[in-house]
Amino acid sequence: MNTSLAAQQFLIDIFWSFSSQVHEFKESERLQQIKTGVSTELVDAMRATFDLSDAHLAILLNTSRSTLKRRKVQHKRLDSIASERLDRIALIGQHALEVFESREAATRWMSAPSRSLGHSIPLMLCSTELGASQVRRVLHALEWGGSA
Repeated sequence: MNTSLAAQQFLIDIFWSFSSQVHEFKESERLQQIKTGVSTELVDAMRATFDLSDAHLAILLNTSRSTLKRRKVQHKRLDSIASERLDRIALIGQHALEVFESREAATRWMSAPSRSLGHSIPLMLCSTELGASQVRRVLHALEWGGSA
């Protein structure tokens, strides 16, 4: 594996590790982490995992590309809004992993338009709680063998 592929896989591993941790945390622990702010390293991890453009990343985290870049350069944590969105995506990512039983399948499902979601991309719906609720509903239906 060449260096760039190894670096990308390392970032993907960071995202899925974070996703697993978020899933195990109590709500109070998640809330504290959101208030404190998550590391900008997780932005790079999410970008690598879902092969996101800067524009999509900015939409998902409700922040500008320049703000993300500045926070990374200054080694600052994300604000609570971006941290909460990343927390939400990680939690739903973990649910997708449980349903699809592989990182690759969960990533593919979250990254592709879904007929059950009006041809929206599940990951992009996670930019709002209402959209995330719709994604959870579809995942629950898939998990229990029903139609979404």
